[in-house]
Amino acid sequence: MTDPVAALRDHTPKYEYLIAIDSDGCVFDTMEIKQKECFIPTHIKMWGLQPISKYVRQAAEFVNLYSKWRGINRFPALTKVFDLLAEWDKVQERGFDVPKTPNLRRWIETETKLGNAQLEAHCQRHDGEDLRKALEWSKAVNAAVEDIVQGGLPAFPHVRESFERAEQKADLLVCSQTPTEALVREWREQGLERFVFTIAGQEFGTKAEHIALCSEGRYEKNKMLMIGDALGDLKAARANGALFFPINPGEEEESWRRFHDEGLDRFFSGSFAGEYEDSLIAEFGKLLPETPPWKKTRG
Repeated sequence: MTDPVAALRDHTPKYEYLIAIDSDGCVFDTMEIKQKECFIPTHIKMWGLQPISKYVRQAAEFVNLYSKWRGINRFPALTKVFDLLAEWDKVQERGFDVPKTPNLRRWIETETKLGNAQLEAHCQRHDGEDLRKALEWSKAVNAAVEDIVQGGLPAFPHVRESFERAEQKADLLVCSQTPTEALVREWREQGLERFVFTIAGQEFGTKAEHIALCSEGRYEKNKMLMIGDALGDLKAARANGALFFPINPGEEEESWRRFHDEGLDRFFSGSFAGEYEDSLIAEFGKLLPETPPWKKTRG
């Protein structure tokens, strides 16, 4: 696979339209299995969270699957889980000391390419037990994903048919915060790699940066579209003046059917922006709350 940064920066459009597509939870039904069977058990094992494992599971599932933080990079997601645990009264009652990650948090604040290679290079220049543990944890997660999600999972219904229609008029790009190696493997295993001009993962910057690198000066804003299942995808679209089509968590099949049957035609015809897009985003936003269900409502 070509270096995504070069492939993005040197991209020459074939068509006048650009469609950027998220992967986990959007194209593939991989979010649940990866989080529940790979990430969360590794959280508990690597960070010594066994005494509060049931709370870890609830917090991690909320952050990564059922909240406004769904789909964010694994490192800030980890620190968000720790934050929720630290303020949870049930955890406090047990007297459990939630891991402190000051060095990891500083790295997250200053680095946009939040991948293992960048963290490993940072560890070589900076001391910090939490940095080393985060790197060890992240590598263990990758190993668990490769072991458990063997052979990959098929795309949601209506994805392939949507790509077959879209590629006739648009350049397609994978825009994700999953490690690129895993993305390439999953798209190749399902025979979907042929639809996209490149596959960009977490090592090469944010989703907003991916879109900017390949689009600036090459596409009109109203001819750029991001497809995603998380608020971070909407943010990436807006950062580039692009349109957004949401894949609603829990309603993925219906979302892809709607994109195939009406969304794509509206995008190509110029009738997507405005009332249609606004209604999609309003519906989408209701599915991703900010307040965890265990927090009591305060009057």
